Parts: sequence; structure tokens; C-alpha cells
Amino acid sequence: MDLKEVSLMNAEDHNIPRPQYMSQLTDFQDQDIIKVITGIRRSGKSKLLEMFREHLKEQGVKDEQMISINFESAEFEDIIDRKELYRYVKDRIYKGGKTYIFLDEIQTVKDFERPVNSFMVDFDADIYLTGSNAHLLSSDLSTLLSGRYVEIKMYPLSFKEYVSAQRTHISAEDLFYNYMKYGGFPFLVNENSERKIGTYLDGIYNTVVFKDVVQRNAIKDTALLEKLIRFVFSSIGSLVSSASISRTLKSNNRGATNETIDNYLEMLCKAQIVSKAVRYDIKGKEYLKTLYKYYVTDLGLRNHILGYRQTEPTHALENIIYFELLRRGYKVDLGKVGDKEVDFVAHNEHELKYYQVAWTVNDSRKTLDRECRPFDMIPDHYEKTLLTMDRDPYDSVNGVKKVNVIDFLLGGA
Repeated sequence: MDLKEVSLMNAEDHNIPRPQYMSQLTDFQDQDIIKVITGIRRSGKSKLLEMFREHLKEQGVKDEQMISINFESAEFEDIIDRKELYRYVKDRIYKGGKTYIFLDEIQTVKDFERPVNSFMVDFDADIYLTGSNAHLLSSDLSTLLSGRYVEIKMYPLSFKEYVSAQRTHISAEDLFYNYMKYGGFPFLVNENSERKIGTYLDGIYNTVVFKDVVQRNAIKDTALLEKLIRFVFSSIGSLVSSASISRTLKSNNRGATNETIDNYLEMLCKAQIVSKAVRYDIKGKEYLKTLYKYYVTDLGLRNHILGYRQTEPTHALENIIYFELLRRGYKVDLGKVGDKEVDFVAHNEHELKYYQVAWTVNDSRKTLDRECRPFDMIPDHYEKTLLTMDRDPYDSVNGVKKVNVIDFLLGGA
């Protein structure tokens, strides 16, 4: 189905509900702890703060109690160091009660950690920060504020959020194909021009790569970085290593050391462009140091850069499920059991679950057996789920739950 067939909303008229993130903010509201929202650019961090300020107003908080600075705005381009930031906020502190301080894309201010720490010490303040680079928390902030901040990781729209933003009677299945192709950046839910979608994704990509990778890390070899990004984007769902990547680039007349590849990959992870999943030996109960997978934060970004040529539907499903599990608060690893692989081992402090992802297992008994065999080798009895696009009357296979991907994404099961 072409995206132009979808009736979409005007971006200015509607705030897409982000209940998961709003709930986290309200849970920590007025507590003596800094709220740090991280995520790739244009994932909705600024809009989330805007909606949270409206929530505060509904609770009776006055406008003069809120200080909001978006460091991407020309209005605040003169606030470039810690002294200017401290002076600006100090001059606007509310004298009759708590002040709510919102600092959007704070990483642009040099040594921002020190004034933020001072705000906690000097004023009756509730502080909210956003940043597009994980460097935000690997900096002095984590040292100065040890135990005094909480990170809220924000991603582009989940499929459930994507569907909730629609004003259309198109089926969830058809919407899913749009989501898998164009991704979940909030602005694009409200856009039906493929040309504009491409222009928007191109702008995000260039901004993130230039500002959050090249500029921040003073990268000189941008051609190597571009080739590496394309390689990683085309390899989602495939096991790789820095050595294998280096060999591939060398075969394409673009050599690089393993150390350089590792450094560049870490930069891409910190810029929230991709996420690294490591392997876990289920029987040996230990993490493995060789081979890992990368998943791209938004499939639309990946598809745009690769020219929509490499669809690889099963790997695309893997990518979507990986980030869905992260959204649900799990730590997500790749499972290894004997000589077999389990797509995902999802765990938190309360539970552990195993997932296999396949486009279909109804094409042959051999496919079904291949997907279920790793489950049979797992020595424990934690929940095991097979996720596919199949629609059939069977909700289990040999004791393994079988769930439709779309139902899983919409149902939160």
C-alpha cells in the first residue's frame, strides 16, 4: 500500500501521546533527582517536555515557575558556557516556591555539569535535561551527580504509538508495512509525501552524523565513517565483529584497523544511531566477547540511506522487536545455546524471557523445526515465545507460545 493512501493528521494540531515516558516523568516529579531524557534527535524529547509542562500547568504550576531553554534555538545561542547558563537561570528563579528547570539539548553547553549540580544545591528546583548523545551520561555529570539522576531512554514511536496517532480506518497490518518502511519518527506520522519523507530523513541523518559523531569526536576520515554506517545498516540481524567488518571494508579498498572500527562503532552507539546487542551463553551463563549484532534505532533512516533496496523482512522484524523489548524495560541480549542461536534473551529484575523471530514458519515443517530447536536445548523453564507474521488458530507449538508480531506490538504481551 502506498503511503499516500493514508489519511494523516496535521503535525501542529496534535501531540502524539507518549504515555510510557510521561509516566516515568510524573513518577519522579518533585523528587530530588535530575531527570535525564536521552535519545536520537527528533525522537520527541522536546515535545515530551512541552507536554509535561502542560501537565504541570494543569496541576497549578505557574508559568513563572518554569524556566525552559532549548539550546537548538537561536534565542539561546549566546548561552555557550557554564557561567552564562548559571547566570541566566539564577536571574529567573521563582522566589515563592519550587522552580522547574527544563534544559533541552544541554550537551551544547560547555561544562554544563557544574551549573546543573549547582542548581540542585543552591535552589529549590526540579530539573529536567535532554540530550541526543549518550556522552551526556559518560561525562562528568555521572560523577558529580552519582545516585542523583535517573536516565529515561526515549526512542522513536513504537508501533502502538504510531497506530494511536492515526486518523484512518486502514488495517493495522497495512499500517505496519508503512511503519516498517518509513520508521517511527513522530513528524512522519503526519506526512504523506514520499519526497518530504526522504528530505526529512536525510536531514536527520546528516545532522546526527555531523553534530553527534563527526563534530563531537573530531573525525577526519568521514568517508570511512560513511562506509561503516552503510555496512552496519545493511547488516542488521547478522553476527559481525570488528575484524569481519575491517576485512569487508578492506576488500572494498577501504582498509581500517580493528581499533578504529571499534571506536567508530562506539561513537555511532553514543549518537543513538545504532544499538549493540551482545551474545550470552545460556548454559554457561556468561557473556561472549566475540560476535555481536547491531540494530538501527529507526528503520526508516536505514531504508532511506540504503535506498529501500535491502528489505530483508525477517531482519527488519528482529530490529523492531529488539527495540520494542528495550522500550518495555528489558535488557536484551543475543542467546547462544550449544551451537544454536536464540534471537533474544530479555530480562529485568523480575523476569527472563526468550524470543525467536521469523517472518513465517508456515511455509514448511523444516522452518518451524529450525526456529523451535534452540528452545528445546534451553535447560530452564522460562517463558519462550515465537513471534511471526503468521495468522493461524494455533497459539502454541510444542509448548512454545506462538504470537503474531502485530498483536504482540499492539497488545504489550
